Amino acid sequence: MVAYSDKMLTCRDCGVTFVFTAGEQEFYAQKGFTNEPGRCPACRAARRASGMGAGRGGLTAGDAAGEPRRLARELHETVCASCGGVARVPFIPRGDRPVYCSTCFERVRS
Repeated sequence: MVAYSDKMLTCRDCGVTFVFTAGEQEFYAQKGFTNEPGRCPACRAARRASGMGAGRGGLTAGDAAGEPRRLARELHETVCASCGGVARVPFIPRGDRPVYCSTCFERVRS
């Protein structure tokens, strides 16, 4: 078992010194992370809120309380290749493959 101790690190964005606690180091090790954080907690939060650090789950933006939230997807309307109804999809159909509405897609998929 590795004994962790608090480390002082310098934020690459704002230059502030921050503590990388023993508990955080243990958490990083459990998750398999090999790099130490390069940004202080405030800069990490600001980066996530701006959408720059949203590698998981899509772009985010802050709400009125400053909490991150998922941005709405842009949907495109087209004609379902199966039933002829309206299909709303999160991509621009190219016309080289059939596009289905949600109901028909579930039926074709199974």
